[in-house]
Amino acid sequence: MSVSFDVIGQPRSGAGKGASRRLRRTGLVPAIVYGGHRAPEPISVVHNDLIRHLENEAFYSHILTLKIGDTATKVVLKDLQRHPAKPFILHADFQRVSADEQIRMTVPLHFVNEQQSKGVKLGGWVSHLLTEVEIVCLPKDLPEFISIDMSEMDIGDSLLLSALPLPEGVALASAADQDEPVVIIYSGRTGDVSSEEGEEPV
Repeated sequence: MSVSFDVIGQPRSGAGKGASRRLRRTGLVPAIVYGGHRAPEPISVVHNDLIRHLENEAFYSHILTLKIGDTATKVVLKDLQRHPAKPFILHADFQRVSADEQIRMTVPLHFVNEQQSKGVKLGGWVSHLLTEVEIVCLPKDLPEFISIDMSEMDIGDSLLLSALPLPEGVALASAADQDEPVVIIYSGRTGDVSSEEGEEPV
């Protein structure tokens, strides 16, 4: 992991919608820290600091350092509640992590060499059917993203979940749906199915 993130939090005692609204009016976001065989801990974080972190895609799939007073805890971001119409974060969930316990996370897929792929050079077009995938791994093995090299993909080729190039120590979270396609290169000609000469298209 090439970057690190420090999240500064502070304890909060108020509960309920009224207390949360009061916090938000002061520029804070109500949050909760749970897991790690410890009781959940209500906290708050500075809204603008959280927004700044969220501008970096890596923040969503990194081990974060949550600092509350003199205590630093390793956590991951598990959930965000956003305002439906305004650029505001309403609530955040952080999960404590332990070095020897696997975590379940969603990480983005990065498609590289797409425009240099055989299929695109021949006029094909790319359909990304998945842009992220859920994985399990130890915290030390958590990838920032999973890279898919498309340079050798031709027209008609697809990559299935089961063939995803996972880093060492990383596994798919679910054994089901591993035949689900991740990315496909279709023919650039009109229609998905090309007919033989003299035959009507199906």
